[in-house]
Amino acid sequence: MRVSFTKMHGLGNDFVVIDAISQHVSLRPAQIAKLADRHRGVGFDQLLLIEPPSRPDADFDYRIFNADGGEVEHCGNGARCFAKFVIDRGLTAKSDITVNTARGLITLSFDDQGWVRVNMGEPRFEADTLPYQGPPTPDAQSTVTLVSPAGPLEFGLISMGNPHAVTRVASVETTPVDIVGPAIQAMSQFPDSVNVSFMQIDSPSQISLRVFERGVGETQACGTGACAAVAYGRLQGWLDAHVTVATRGGNLQIEWEGSDHDLTMIGPAETVFEGEVRL
Repeated sequence: MRVSFTKMHGLGNDFVVIDAISQHVSLRPAQIAKLADRHRGVGFDQLLLIEPPSRPDADFDYRIFNADGGEVEHCGNGARCFAKFVIDRGLTAKSDITVNTARGLITLSFDDQGWVRVNMGEPRFEADTLPYQGPPTPDAQSTVTLVSPAGPLEFGLISMGNPHAVTRVASVETTPVDIVGPAIQAMSQFPDSVNVSFMQIDSPSQISLRVFERGVGETQACGTGACAAVAYGRLQGWLDAHVTVATRGGNLQIEWEGSDHDLTMIGPAETVFEGEVRL
C-alpha cells in the first residue's frame, strides 16, 4: 500500500498529515511507530489522520497518533495544521471548521494574519478526568505534591481533553525536564500516563514553557500543554486572561477568561513538504 502524506509543523511540533478521505488508509500502531522513526522513517511527533465526518454536525473527523503508535485525544498544534491542510487542499471552503475528535467537537478558524484560532473548550480540573488516582489526594485547586528526581514538586492537574500535570519552576532552562518528565509519567497515580509541563512565569502576561509529552518525549511546542499551563496559572491567580506562551519552537497566544468560558489558542501552522511512502 502506497500512502501520500504531508509533513507539517506548528512551532516545531511536527506532524505527518494523511488524507484518508481521498485515499484508502489503514494504519497499525507498528506502522505508525516505524514512520515516526527520524532515522529510518519520515519522522514526526504525531500523525494526524483526516477522515470523513462520523456525525452530522462535524465537517471532518480528526484522529491523532503519537510517535509510539498510540492514539490520543487531542493536539492543539496539530489542530492548526489540520485547518491549514484542509483549506490548502480544497477539502473545505468554510471559514469556520467544525472537527470531531476523540474528546468531542472543536472549532477552527483563521484570523487576519493567517494564524489559526482553535476553540479548545473548557479546561477541567477534576482529578478523575485525567485520570489521576491518589494518594496523595489533590487539594481544592487541583494541586498535588509529587516526589520527583528533583525533589518534591507541586503539580496542577488539568484535562484539555488529554491529561496534563503542570509545575511552576524558576527556570525552564535549568530544570532537568528529561529526567523529571518521564519519572512523573511513570507514576502509578497516572494509569494512562500524563503530559508533564514545566512553566516559568516571566510576567502575568507571558510564560516560558517546556513539555514532556507522553508517547513522544520533549517537543518543540505543545498546544494543549500551553493551554493547560495558562489555565492552571489563571486558577492560581498568577496570570492574566491573555498570555503569550514562549516555547522552544516559538510563541502561542492563549486566551481564557476563567471558569464557564472556553479557552482559545492562536498560532501558526506551516507545510514543510509532501511525499509518498510504501507501507
